[in-house]
Formats: sequence, structure tokens, C-alpha cells
Amino acid sequence: MIQYSLKCTQDHQFDSWFQSAAAFDKLQAAGMVSCAVCGSSDVHKELMAPRVNSGKTAAAPTPLSEPASQEEKALRAFREHVEKHSDYVGGNFATEARAMHLGETPHRPIWGETRGEEARSLIEDGVPIAPLPFRPTRKTS
Repeated sequence: MIQYSLKCTQDHQFDSWFQSAAAFDKLQAAGMVSCAVCGSSDVHKELMAPRVNSGKTAAAPTPLSEPASQEEKALRAFREHVEKHSDYVGGNFATEARAMHLGETPHRPIWGETRGEEARSLIEDGVPIAPLPFRPTRKTS
């Protein structure tokens, strides 16, 4: 395992673990490495110093499963709110959003996934949508 200090184009800094340097390169090339704060996939490695054990005991680091900053805490709270108070429609997002906009189905809060060209078409047609700063953790609708 290797830990990299990463930074996005918005100057958000965060650390992440990878199985190897090659695994990081493969994931980054596939666009699967994204900023923990804003979700941008335009991320690069920062200059890092090697970790050296000084023999002194340090305070326990924050577990990777816990938010390390106020931004990460706010993002987690926002995600929990979205998941609790709206319906996940998966890949049917564009169809569902358009049907609600046209009055074919009742309005309700939804979230899901759509392709870029579908999102552009919704925006051009006046359908109120916005990107979310996180990816879905589940793949069911």
C-alpha cells in the first residue's frame, strides 16, 4: 500500500491510499481518482516526504473512514441529507426529471446519474438540475 498526498485544481488537498503506484496511475487514467472535497477528477500528486518512524508515540491519526476536515464533514452531512430525503433513480434520472418537468409525474426530490449530453439537453429545455459533489455508493434504483 502507498499513501499519496493529492491536490485538485481548486487547491483542495487530501490524502488517499492505493495498492501500488501503478494502481494509482491506472485509476487516475480511468478518471476514478477524484477530489474528496469537490469531486473534480483533475487531481495530481503533491510533493511528499517519506514517513519515518521517530520512535515517539504520536496522537492517533483520524481513520480514513472519518472526515478529516470541516469540508469533508459538511459534504458527508449533505450526502446523508440527499440520500435520506430524496429518491435515487439511478440511470433513469434524465427520464424522471423530464417527466416531472412536463407534469407527467408528480414532483418529488430525486437524484441519480445521467450522461453529459442528457444533462445538457435537460438544461437547454429548462429542467432545473444541478450536479452533486459526490458519486453514488449504491447502484440500485
